[in-house]
Amino acid sequence: MTNPLPDVKAFRLSPEVVAPLRERLPHVATQTIDAIMTEVPAYAEAFAGDLGAKIERAVRTALGAFLGLVSRPHGPDPQSPLGPALQAAYALGRGEARNGRSLDALLGAYRVGARVSWHELAAISVATGQPAAIIAHFAELVFAYIDELSAASVAGHADELASSGRARIRHLEQLTQALLAGETEHTIIAAAQRADWSPPQTLTAVLVPEHAARTVVDLLDRRTLSLSEAGPDFSVLLVPDADGSRAAMLGLLRGQTAVVGPARPWLRVKASYDRAVRTMEIPGLPTGNVVNTEDHLAALVLTADPQALADLRAKVLEPLSGDSSAEKLTETLRSWLRHQGRREEVAAELFVHPQTVRYRMTRLRELYGDRLQDPEWISALFIALSVPAA
Repeated sequence: MTNPLPDVKAFRLSPEVVAPLRERLPHVATQTIDAIMTEVPAYAEAFAGDLGAKIERAVRTALGAFLGLVSRPHGPDPQSPLGPALQAAYALGRGEARNGRSLDALLGAYRVGARVSWHELAAISVATGQPAAIIAHFAELVFAYIDELSAASVAGHADELASSGRARIRHLEQLTQALLAGETEHTIIAAAQRADWSPPQTLTAVLVPEHAARTVVDLLDRRTLSLSEAGPDFSVLLVPDADGSRAAMLGLLRGQTAVVGPARPWLRVKASYDRAVRTMEIPGLPTGNVVNTEDHLAALVLTADPQALADLRAKVLEPLSGDSSAEKLTETLRSWLRHQGRREEVAAELFVHPQTVRYRMTRLRELYGDRLQDPEWISALFIALSVPAA
């Protein structure tokens, strides 16, 4: 079992030990930087570019902070050099995350830096006649210090990823809201840029129950936009470029409860969303499965103005208003129109005898008179009775 590294904040070295190390600090920093450039390729270009001077200064500062830390007097010291060093390491970790890099290169640089700086500092200590016990103890301090810096950078990297992730989620939600609200093209494009989201050719609105949104979105294109609580008890997903593979998307959704709108140019996806919402409102719509709005275009047209449809139904059914069998007569008239007067087919659909159909149609002709021969009235009746009353 290995012994844990010491708490670097709790140890001190005498000025006699530290003085020669501080004198040779520029040389140690140069050797450390050269080794990092050689052994961590990801940093070679950074050192050669505009960041080179900043990184070199950071290395010198880290080494200087370490020597200042281990040589300060005993007793309370609120101005400990470790604080600024940890802040710098934390900022370095955040910077790596902002630049889209993992921590592999940075932690590799820490390991190389620890090894090389220890080698150089140990050589200086040996040359100045320091005893082996002091040199061994000094090694522990170096690696404990690097562990502190590494942990600070890991924390900075994680915090930046979490922060940027939350910010991007907010930007994606704002983009979705702008699309569904039908904002101006300029506003929507600006929102897409803030969200770092590459626009597709088309978007398709898919409405799903709130509780199922997370499950469904995992089945779809990773660029899919989503908005919870877009309406009463449902969430909306905006699926990119599903027009060319609509059948495949519907297949992926099989077994889910969803209403799938048409594909529309991405800036005009509000039209897809509006159609999906209107499809949900169609009376008698099946529930518990995938509803393709393209299968309900006639019903959508007929219900485009619900009040107008209700007024039309009231007008064309007015002759039946005083009859005690109005409901059965209406049902028979609807079937008669659908089957173009074929009595046997009407009887089969209604599960009645053909003579019953004949009797009811006689009664309907009495109530409507010549209007059942008028093409305009026939059209009005067909439209009014094509969608059952809500």
